[in-house]
Amino acid sequence: MEPTMVANDEFVEERSDEELLIHTWRVEQLERLGLPRVLAEAFAELVDWHEIAELVARGCPAELALEIVR
Repeated sequence: MEPTMVANDEFVEERSDEELLIHTWRVEQLERLGLPRVLAEAFAELVDWHEIAELVARGCPAELALEIVR
């Protein structure tokens, strides 16, 4: 899916309903691991939440786990 060009040259990404549901689910998983919503929203598409979950399960704070995985 390609971004759509708008008048002021900013990119707007169009998402299908399914993509939005997946994004929302990923955000929820990251929040359950202890990340603040703003970070969960920002990184939901960029990190594998399973990797963060493994680190958190070993005692790593969620935000540090995010830094490690990024």
